[in-house]
Amino acid sequence: MTDLANQPVPAATTPVVRTPSKRRRINNPVMSIVKHAALIAASVMMVYPLIWMIVSSFRPTDTIFRNSGLNLTGLTTENYTFGWSALNYPFSHYLINSAIVVIGCIIGNLVSCSLAAYAFARLKFTGRPILFGIMLLTIMIPYHVVLVPQYILFQQFNWVNTFLPLVVPKMLATDSFFVFLMVQFIRGLPTELDEAARIDGCGHFSIFTRILLPLMVPALATTTIFTFIWMWNDFLSSLIYLTSPETYTVPLALRSFLDSSGQSNWGAMFAMSVVSLIPVFLAFLFGQRFLIRGIATTGIK
Repeated sequence: MTDLANQPVPAATTPVVRTPSKRRRINNPVMSIVKHAALIAASVMMVYPLIWMIVSSFRPTDTIFRNSGLNLTGLTTENYTFGWSALNYPFSHYLINSAIVVIGCIIGNLVSCSLAAYAFARLKFTGRPILFGIMLLTIMIPYHVVLVPQYILFQQFNWVNTFLPLVVPKMLATDSFFVFLMVQFIRGLPTELDEAARIDGCGHFSIFTRILLPLMVPALATTTIFTFIWMWNDFLSSLIYLTSPETYTVPLALRSFLDSSGQSNWGAMFAMSVVSLIPVFLAFLFGQRFLIRGIATTGIK
């Protein structure tokens, strides 16, 4: 017994936990070069038609399709001077018409879609999930399905050949995509803000205008940019409802340079196409950061 008591007790050993080794990424310079080369080639393929159109706008019409390259010799500005006044009205007249339509549509979407989004996101009423689901289903309905009924309705209102068929529907929250965009954004805002404002005596309108609306700047900016681009380039609706050259927008004015029965003035059309792209380019240039923030914070990945 004494011998066993005098034997040294072995020290307790702590178990060694082996962590799984992390796989090290091996940077392959060859693969990196191949990826960058593929990206550069794809970028050139996408940008080349735009650059070719800009170069062709400075070429005489009879030499545009003779050379598919970017030959910079023999450039002239006659297409711009001629195209500006080649139609029934100066091209500035069509730019103003498009601006009127676009501004009206932007205001209509901002007001109506934001109010509808607040109702779906914050208010509790009977049938809200069903109505919200119906609203989402309308996104999948093609525009051509409702084109004929809308035309008959607007014709009975004597709105054909006016800007009303293009602007008035935007004031009724008919663009479900923007309603869904703002609903997702509002749902990401804490409801404690609404409760604090309600304690201070604010109603729904005050909560919407004073609390939520200033926080919805990214979503509102995204709606503004998309509405501007879609309506500025809209050709079908303008072709259906605008029949007089006095009410033509930019897409219809550009179409007027092409004549199916005679000689088309491609040089003037390319020149005015470049002019019409300037507002779109500026919209992306100044609204890019709002566009990214608006999409990134609404759950659309």
